[in-house]
Amino acid sequence: MMSNTTTVQEMTASELERAGLLHVEGHAVISRFALFVPVDELGTTRPVTVHAGAVIGPFAVVHGGTTIGAQARVEEHAVVGKPELGYAVRKIRPGVGGGTVIGAGVTVRSGAVVYAEVGIGVNSMVGHHTLLRTAVQVGADTQLGHLLTVERGTRIGRDVRCSPGSHITSATVIADRVFLGAGVRTINDKTLTWRDPHREPSLAPPRFEAGAKVGSGCVVLAGVTVGERALVGAGSVITRDIPPGALAFGHPAVVRGEAS
Repeated sequence: MMSNTTTVQEMTASELERAGLLHVEGHAVISRFALFVPVDELGTTRPVTVHAGAVIGPFAVVHGGTTIGAQARVEEHAVVGKPELGYAVRKIRPGVGGGTVIGAGVTVRSGAVVYAEVGIGVNSMVGHHTLLRTAVQVGADTQLGHLLTVERGTRIGRDVRCSPGSHITSATVIADRVFLGAGVRTINDKTLTWRDPHREPSLAPPRFEAGAKVGSGCVVLAGVTVGERALVGAGSVITRDIPPGALAFGHPAVVRGEAS
């Protein structure tokens, strides 16, 4: 049950409610096998709020500080609001929880992991076994396919489609109505520096402007911008900016004309 230590303590919905840490606003369906972890690694306790019509499936794990919107679904074995613990992006993450928002009508598919401070806009979908790291923000009506990795601080707009099996590097910006094909790989580090005491990495995430389309299997290098409504063919290696409205493909990607 509850503890003053930082040991992770799992609770059922009924136990959380008795402790005054589960706020259900209207009727919701919460499996008796769902688990809740209200205390983060620093010992801070936060409540969980669940709005009307929401569904939390069996063996889902919901961490303190999470809000689950009306009609949202968190399927079986999904993890929501997980505090990040350990070294990442030049600093130690101490396991701070809180501030996770699953918007109204959102579906978090089974096996997905959503870290703390993530916000997911209304009617969006997070696919099976997809990972959203700390502070990722997702707009409304966006579809994130299965087996995606979206790294820390990435900003994804509304009406975006990210197909399965892609890796979105930290702090990437994906504007509204962008389409990314399957297996797209993005890079933000030109020097591959990691834990070098004499050298700080200079990270430059890529950017995808509104309505851009990038085909399956593309590799997008650090600092590259794919312009508004540009179209990049499948399997391309994007080493430099693609102008707005351009059609590009190849190794490296070269502008070949205008996107239709």
